[in-house]
Amino acid sequence: MLLKKAFITGITGQDGSYLAEFLLNKGYEVHGLIRRASTFNTHRIDHIFQDPHVSGSRLHLHYGDLSDGSRLTTLLSTVRPDELYHLAAQSHVRVSFDEPENTGDVTGLGTTRLLEAIRLVSPETKYYQASSSEMFGASPPPQNEETPFYPRSPYGASKVYSYWITKNYREAYGIFACNGILFNHESPRRGETFVTRKITRAAARIKHGQQDKLFLGNLNAVRDWGYAPEFVEAQWLMLQADTPDDFVVATGEPATVRDFLQAAFDAVGLDWSKHVEFDSRYVRPTEVDSLIGDFSKAERKLSWKPGVLFQELAQIMASRDYELLSGAKVSPEKLNWRY
Repeated sequence: MLLKKAFITGITGQDGSYLAEFLLNKGYEVHGLIRRASTFNTHRIDHIFQDPHVSGSRLHLHYGDLSDGSRLTTLLSTVRPDELYHLAAQSHVRVSFDEPENTGDVTGLGTTRLLEAIRLVSPETKYYQASSSEMFGASPPPQNEETPFYPRSPYGASKVYSYWITKNYREAYGIFACNGILFNHESPRRGETFVTRKITRAAARIKHGQQDKLFLGNLNAVRDWGYAPEFVEAQWLMLQADTPDDFVVATGEPATVRDFLQAAFDAVGLDWSKHVEFDSRYVRPTEVDSLIGDFSKAERKLSWKPGVLFQELAQIMASRDYELLSGAKVSPEKLNWRY
């Protein structure tokens, strides 16, 4: 029996690792794009890695880069995936202000290179584009598929470009291409420089006496935080639909950075106000005040809705970070101490 093939860019990232797990459980043969580096950066997928020399292996990794269009074309010509999930990007919003040119090349033009490869050698491949709530920027909430884009960072602007070039290839060449406009989604696999993981990791380290202070920027920013494993299912559902379309994926529940901070520190029995200090270096040149998603279209057409909201999410992440430092398995309930 021929297995369905999926190709994932950004397979070593948070979403890529959860999506690879999800697709393997669905019986897919999964191919992932990784960048060559002098050190291993595959820790998020080490637990699902399968030796390609062993018969029946269904996870295959390929070296390549979004800046190398010829390599992407060669890979798609060889693999001929049924589905391509484009998750890779320079995705740190604050860093995009420091590296705007690289962000535009990787996050923006990388999308064009992939779509052009599909057009040239694999037009039957269904394509998922990881669009972002950062595209909405200064547009007031709640934001849905009809909300005007008003990006407030080089990252957001690059994602707007990727969004429109995806729609253009869909309409010009008939490619099955979808934009998933995902609002903030987190997990214990979130990178340690992103604010949610920075918070939960600091809470665990402070509880263990390994750290005393946590430095943060704007605590008043409002975000819509969901759980990454649930959001990757929405990505898959988009490519199972009869026709390609664009969808907001969110929880609809607003929370400030301060709210998330309190939930995470509460999970380990700490008063965050005794440990957190302001640092202007973490303030963006142009801030996004409020992102709150309306996922009603995804619920209506894909039968998708979130289960984990930000309070539970913060507890899941803080609990896991505590476990990583202690080496002991501790349930979230047992971590919910109060002093």
